Amino acid sequence: MEPSDVVTHKNGRQRKVAGANLPDEDMRYMNRGEMSASEPDIEDEAEGLIRGSDSEDRRPRVQPGIRGELGNVSLLLFLYVLQGIPLGLAGSIPLILQSKSVSYKDQAFFSFVFWPFSLKLLWAPLVDALYFSRFGRRKSWLVPTQYLLGLFMLYLSATVNSLLQSEGGPKVVTLTGVFFTLAFLAATQDIAVDGWALTMLSRENVGYASTCNSVGQTAGYFLGNVLFLALESADFCNKYLRIVPKDTGIVTLSDFLFFWGVVFLVSTTLVAIFKRENEHGKKKRRVQEETQGVMETYRLLFSIIKMPTVFTFCVLLLTAKIGFSAADAVTGLKLVEAGVPKAQLALLAVPMVPLQILLPVVISRYTAGPRPLDVFYKAFPFRLLIGLEYALLVWWTPSVKQEGGFPVYYYSVVLLSYAVHQVALYSMYVACMAFHAKVSDPLIGGTYMTLLNTVTNLGGNWPSTVALWMVDPLTSKECQGAVGQSCGSPEEAGLCVKEGGACVTTLDGYYVESVVCVVIGLTWWVWLGKKMRRLQEQSPAAWRCRINQ
Repeated sequence: MEPSDVVTHKNGRQRKVAGANLPDEDMRYMNRGEMSASEPDIEDEAEGLIRGSDSEDRRPRVQPGIRGELGNVSLLLFLYVLQGIPLGLAGSIPLILQSKSVSYKDQAFFSFVFWPFSLKLLWAPLVDALYFSRFGRRKSWLVPTQYLLGLFMLYLSATVNSLLQSEGGPKVVTLTGVFFTLAFLAATQDIAVDGWALTMLSRENVGYASTCNSVGQTAGYFLGNVLFLALESADFCNKYLRIVPKDTGIVTLSDFLFFWGVVFLVSTTLVAIFKRENEHGKKKRRVQEETQGVMETYRLLFSIIKMPTVFTFCVLLLTAKIGFSAADAVTGLKLVEAGVPKAQLALLAVPMVPLQILLPVVISRYTAGPRPLDVFYKAFPFRLLIGLEYALLVWWTPSVKQEGGFPVYYYSVVLLSYAVHQVALYSMYVACMAFHAKVSDPLIGGTYMTLLNTVTNLGGNWPSTVALWMVDPLTSKECQGAVGQSCGSPEEAGLCVKEGGACVTTLDGYYVESVVCVVIGLTWWVWLGKKMRRLQEQSPAAWRCRINQ
């Protein structure tokens, strides 16, 4: 490969936007890249070129329509499905670890796996600016990252059982390192696919790119999380899918990883060989890409952050979700700890899909005005109260457990609680995204929006990690049945059991956290929430970035 093949763009603006994600509060929407609209001057220039070419070619011009690009749409959809697979698998590992009684500090450490999609802004300019022109701007990153994803999955398929079932307990550090790498590669693949989507489709059909993103990534997450946990569960398979019960599920984690590792390698090879990135079909108007040098992009981001209004808003975004961290990060793990089957818990997400599709449409009617953060402010205390309700749900769970599992009415209560939580969550999320769009400087809208979305995602990630980390230190246990022993540390707990005793929880740190988080959240709402609402009163000039030429 010749050095001259390496291209670094230095002029124009960055076209690709890396990252608006919906909170994971699960990673399905958190991880959706946004595509900025074409700038008027670029569109006018493209129209001129098209008119010029039409004057030379007197044949009637035919609109391509979606039917003429079903192949490209299908490829985009498939690439986004692949992107969701490692995200879904990463989301299933905490539930598997919880069933193996790992500490919450280990869970907190593993939660760093979910950070790359919130941090991809840090390396997105590199993906946009550096590539091999002969191979293709987006394929230069897409092909190697997907090959690496496939190879890592094959490696994991051979080693994951030993990592999860070692004598000293699951090797959380190694698992975190491997799955963090998978998430990093998936985030990089997301940047490349989002950028390719803008030029793969014609201008008339480029709007389908966001649909492919939404549907594909959600489907991939569903396959890697909900479907996998169901098929991996012996109880679920014996109850619903088998005539003769067995001790294991239909698939194992190792089998699942091996299958998708092969799919990644085979599909990536086919894309590398048969899909030309720079092909331009006749009579199809392609969206031109804007590019920007790496250092110019970083300088622009720094200029935006230095603005007083933006800096204040970013601080508020980074602290707003502290009050929800215990409910969002710990509740599901506590339910698994209380005996709720992880497969059943995962399947509760299925009825939520229609609600998650409808909620943004309904809520956007109330956030389309000049004060979208009013919806954010009004939904805030309700989401805090749902956190307390989650704590009551966890406390109630052991008392309704029966010999054959949990009754139907229990799952109905859990489903209703989750649905109400989703309404509050989406109300805040849609309001926040609407405000981002309202204040972003249109001259640099892509970079501006990406920065605000990144800060929003980080504002959900770090409190969740801290909340998981603090569960164990806030929990009190005592040794019963062995005189003179305590349970203050794993070593002391081991001595207690060795002496014939048992460590009994006298105060669960989750309940302490839940109360503390709600108090912090209410304090934020009273003092800082009003400050966030007042940001809506700032003039548009206060949000415009003055770029030093």
